[in-house]
Amino acid sequence: MMASSYNAKDEDGHIAGAGGGTLRSKKPENTAFKQQRLPAWQPILTAGTVLPAFFIIGLIFIPIGIGLYVTSNNIKEFEIDYTGVDMSSPCFNCSQNFSWNNTRPCTCTIPFYLDQPYESNVFMYYGLSNFYQNHRRYVKSRDDSQLNGDGSSLLKPSKECEPYAYYENKPIAPCGAIANSMFNDTLELFYIDPNSTRNRIPLTATGIAWWTDKHVKFRNPGGSNANLTAVFQGTSKPVNWRRPVYELDSDPENNGFINEDFIVWMRTAALPTFRKLYRIIQKKNNMVPTLPRGNYTLEVVYNYPVRSFEGRKRMILSTISWMGGKNPFLGIAYITVGSICFFLGVVLLIIHHKYGNRNNSADISN
Repeated sequence: MMASSYNAKDEDGHIAGAGGGTLRSKKPENTAFKQQRLPAWQPILTAGTVLPAFFIIGLIFIPIGIGLYVTSNNIKEFEIDYTGVDMSSPCFNCSQNFSWNNTRPCTCTIPFYLDQPYESNVFMYYGLSNFYQNHRRYVKSRDDSQLNGDGSSLLKPSKECEPYAYYENKPIAPCGAIANSMFNDTLELFYIDPNSTRNRIPLTATGIAWWTDKHVKFRNPGGSNANLTAVFQGTSKPVNWRRPVYELDSDPENNGFINEDFIVWMRTAALPTFRKLYRIIQKKNNMVPTLPRGNYTLEVVYNYPVRSFEGRKRMILSTISWMGGKNPFLGIAYITVGSICFFLGVVLLIIHHKYGNRNNSADISN
């Protein structure tokens, strides 16, 4: 019997070929990773480890869920639908006769009653339904370089903005379908005191956008101190806008591409029913509620038509807590998961108590 010679290259996936050459085989290299010799740990699931885990998860998740749910329910929220679909709605005439081409705005007034006072800062939202901001072509229809203040993109918008890139041979600023469909209803709030006097509620239009959007993603071309009228010379406003971008606000810190209403709208929503922050009602006196209980009127300048896509519009007044706005889902999810884990723990404990001793006796007898 002839002795075979050992070659380390054979274990590394190399075999000797004719003429002294080396051929590469399909055998994996002799390494700990490729030969699966790395150290590993596999838990052994026993009743002593599984049952405590279920009970611990249940005892932790249920109190957290209750706390989140109670916190969410303590948030006050009031909502008004002012679409004007019903004939009894004060905005019915506006919704029937208004379109993007209207030059004369339509105004409607909606009375409502707050049955409880709002103590802290109140956040005013507008909400839209059946509006798909998550459509692929809609989401792409923007030019981030233009919105970031790039001068060349201002005069030569991206092709992604088509067909809202040029109007009458002039570049549109801001271009794209998102900017063209910007929400432009005007909402004003009035409190009717016991003497039947209308008192305008002051609404804050700044501080509603993300800090990173305001100071990083959106910038006016030409710098912060530029004359926007001169900078945007030679450009056209979006087709559905009533005024150019440099006339969105009289405040130079909230005008042009850094207008916060515009920035909030440009952050597209993931679902067809959404809300966006419109204004903030600041609390000024700790002794007086921000919005006392009583009668109010919402005055709407109806500029945004929604009948073409069977949408709905609403105004929401809401307070917030440390966890944000009103959202009971997170609390319900924690309570549900904790309850399921605790229930499974009880069921497995009963099964283990009933059948575990029988199996142990059988093992001992064997």
